[in-house]
Amino acid sequence: QVQLVESGGELVQAGGSLRLSCVASGRTFSSYAMGWFRQAPGKERVFVGVISWNGGSTYYADSVKGRFTISRDNAKNTVLLQMNSLKPEDAAVYYCAADRRVRDSDGSRWFTSAYEYNYWGQGTQVTVSS
Repeated sequence: QVQLVESGGELVQAGGSLRLSCVASGRTFSSYAMGWFRQAPGKERVFVGVISWNGGSTYYADSVKGRFTISRDNAKNTVLLQMNSLKPEDAAVYYCAADRRVRDSDGSRWFTSAYEYNYWGQGTQVTVSS
């Protein structure tokens, strides 16, 4: 089992950058793939991106591709979400999520639905002013 705590959310101007952190407890962090999701008021929680257990593979939603980057440091039990060129539509509560399996058995599909991830943090608010 793993417990997750996000931080780093704040108010930022459009076009600016922000880096979110997610720190995990437990000794098995390196065995989990880590995802980021976001949820705007009145909307569903949607996929942002995911990184494999060793950081060797990443996958992003089209809406953030080229602007957001996920990285991880297994020695520090930390996963980061670097967000650049922020837009007002990026404003949301951002959640990190963990699961041991985040791809189909043949590797053809990354899991991008919230229900496919078992462990969640409490979220951190990102506000983007226009």
